[in-house]
Amino acid sequence: MRPQGVGRADTAAKVAATRSLPGVEVIGSVKALERTPGSAVRLDEQQLRESRAFTTNELLRKVSGLHVREEEGLGLRPNIGIRGLSPTRSTKVLLLEDGIPFTIAPYGDNATYYHPPVDRFEAVEVLKGSGQILYGPQTIGGVINYLTPAIPLRPGTRLTLAGGSRGFRSAHARAGGTFGGAGIFGDYIRKEGRGARANTESTLDDASLKFLVPLSARQSLSVRANLYREQSQVTYSGLTESEYAVNPRANPFADDKMALDRIGAALTHRVGADTGAGATPTLTTTLYGYRVARDWWRQSSNSAQRPNDRSDPQCGGMANLSTSCGTEGRIREYNVIGIEPRFAWQGVGTRAVLQVELGGRAHLETQERRQVNAAFPRSRTEGPSSDVNSGLVEDNRRTTSALAAYTQARVLAGKFSVTPGIRVEHLRLTRLNRRPVPASRLGVSGATSLTALIPGLGATYAPHNGLTLFAGMHRGFAPPRPEDVISNSTGGVVELSAEESWNTELGVRWTPHATFSLETTLFQLDFENQTVPASVAGGTGAALTSAGRTMHRGAELALRGTSPLSVARVTPFAEVAATWLPVARFEGERFAYVGAAGGDVTSKVYAEQNTAGTRAQARVTGNRIPYAPEAMLTTTIGARHAAGIDVRLEAVAVSEQFADPLNTRILVADGQQGPIAGSTLWNLTLNAPVFGTGVRVWLAVKNLRDQTVVVDRSRGLLPGMPRVVHLGFERGW
Repeated sequence: MRPQGVGRADTAAKVAATRSLPGVEVIGSVKALERTPGSAVRLDEQQLRESRAFTTNELLRKVSGLHVREEEGLGLRPNIGIRGLSPTRSTKVLLLEDGIPFTIAPYGDNATYYHPPVDRFEAVEVLKGSGQILYGPQTIGGVINYLTPAIPLRPGTRLTLAGGSRGFRSAHARAGGTFGGAGIFGDYIRKEGRGARANTESTLDDASLKFLVPLSARQSLSVRANLYREQSQVTYSGLTESEYAVNPRANPFADDKMALDRIGAALTHRVGADTGAGATPTLTTTLYGYRVARDWWRQSSNSAQRPNDRSDPQCGGMANLSTSCGTEGRIREYNVIGIEPRFAWQGVGTRAVLQVELGGRAHLETQERRQVNAAFPRSRTEGPSSDVNSGLVEDNRRTTSALAAYTQARVLAGKFSVTPGIRVEHLRLTRLNRRPVPASRLGVSGATSLTALIPGLGATYAPHNGLTLFAGMHRGFAPPRPEDVISNSTGGVVELSAEESWNTELGVRWTPHATFSLETTLFQLDFENQTVPASVAGGTGAALTSAGRTMHRGAELALRGTSPLSVARVTPFAEVAATWLPVARFEGERFAYVGAAGGDVTSKVYAEQNTAGTRAQARVTGNRIPYAPEAMLTTTIGARHAAGIDVRLEAVAVSEQFADPLNTRILVADGQQGPIAGSTLWNLTLNAPVFGTGVRVWLAVKNLRDQTVVVDRSRGLLPGMPRVVHLGFERGW
């Protein structure tokens, strides 16, 4: 017979173990932030809920140093740039959910064709300093880690419903609780709405389930699974200059459709044993895997590739777009599996504290990539073999296998801390072209490998409580994609190195009390080799190319404060995220193509350099890197009433930026060259309780003045979202 009280104590210990198993955090608690040797920002649950961010793009603009470019208007595929790096498909950013990578192929194709809905998360961490080498493989721009809600101790549910302009409708339900020590949490989101342009509409379903089971007082097991499904009417191409002048929200490609399905799961085992003397070792092992299937049928990849080009001779021009013009099916399947053990230990001595974190990763990803050209705009299979615009034109299998090991030690001695660390990445990349090529009936294949050593060093000095001076330097690394280093026609290796840089930070973090925080950072990204798109994502000539040496220098300011004084029970507050990037330029001898044989001139300003049968170049050394605005500012002012009412007004300002390395202001017909004017957009949000009901209602107006601005030229002119008005309510039980 069990002694009285033991059962209750054992259950309590298991409950504590269950609650102590969050996902991996890259920043952690406010106390840990004080000794973080680099720029680090955490957006908490209050910021996420009260701002009523419509998209991930809108949310991330609240973080200094981040340039988040719009695309379809619904934020389904964010384009995130950090400190002047290319925002295209967020390829320079490591994106994690509870510490687990989720992009379609983190090593071989780190692109945001899939991104979880912002509603799923309760906090966001952004780390740009030397500490990011613990997460890899991308260590160039920064780490963005989205945190899902912890399983509640007591059973509870919450329902959120919203609707608004442009056909927006959203339903979000979540429920969970802890029962006898074991926890369960479920989350379901349904969203639909129209994008920034005509003939652009999306519907998505996102379902997540999480179990946490205590195996003992110090040992736990979690299982999480997610299913995401998206159906979108969306094109890849922007508008030409003439089309934009007539109607900036037009979209002639009404038959372009995309379907994306993702299923993923992760198993996390955690064991921690308190051995006394201040030592608290913990081992967390995560096994993860997911599959992404994406079919995107479209008639154009950019505004220069129209259906009347040489690849579609039966089309006869834009007038026949919806009748005789063909379509391209970009059929993709990605499979990812990996395992990552992570060990943490802290030792407390008489004069110093030593914190050690080390681990490794084994990771495998495969890409099945096919392109099928069909004869008609609504075709979704291969057309007749006699049609020159039909058939299978790409059939590739690309794989990346990776082994990584990392360690970081932090020595805290009084007011000082020093944090050295190192990461090692070993990659093997293969590419198989299944389509026959000249002199080969079976296609060709090729393989290559690389090993990278990624060191980092950080330090902090905390002269007073709440005040931290920090500095750090680390190696920036991003691996090349298989298609960029292995030839599709010969299997040979192309000379394109991994991206490498030295990233340096110097800053101050000040948190004198819980209602105020300030961080200001000076930074430099000194690239030995930066990789940039040769032209545009997904289009002809979209392979990456070396930009050689580049330099990024600037400063960031992040401020958040609530007034210590209230007037008539109303408390004002303010938030600021500011970035100044005076330097973002090509440093080495860099040349850009400015035209092609056959009159396919991509830059009129240099057209006179073209001669028959040649392709001209222009020197762009010293020019500003495209899509790197010099200044960005997101400012929020608001007030909260003690009764639970709050209102906030937000201004999002971005300065002018160039869309091409030539930095020319002369426009060309396809809309892919020239400047993008600076802009300031305003958002307004109101939250209020319905007294006595437990219901909270909210009203959000995005782009308050209904401004039409250009947000992108990389595939032609794209407009930002027009004014949208959303009304919603939420209720918890």
